[in-house]
Amino acid sequence: KAQLVESGGASVQPGEYLTLSCAISGDISRRHCVGWFRQAPGKSREGVPQILPATAATWYNYAVQGRFTISQRTNFVYLRMTDVRPEDTGMYYCAAGGSYYCSNRRPSDFEYWGQGTQVTVSS
Repeated sequence: KAQLVESGGASVQPGEYLTLSCAISGDISRRHCVGWFRQAPGKSREGVPQILPATAATWYNYAVQGRFTISQRTNFVYLRMTDVRPEDTGMYYCAAGGSYYCSNRRPSDFEYWGQGTQVTVSS
């Protein structure tokens, strides 16, 4: 079995920074696509960034482009968030799937999911 555990969520003010971590274990390799998704109350789940660790290829949602960075080191995938905004608020999930590429993949393309970590951005 595979396991993904997110951590690092917090309540912060606009303009601040935050780093989320995803610890991965089990039958997940660098060939799997790994992504961060977020979901706010009343809204659908949306992809934030995605990465294919084997090649380091990445994809970013336009809404976070230039502000967020996804990276991978050993069995951790990180989401570095800078200049956060209220619209970044939501439950953030780490997910992994065997798509072998990462470019705006849908939530249904990911087989393994973490339980989520809450990020709240408000004044």
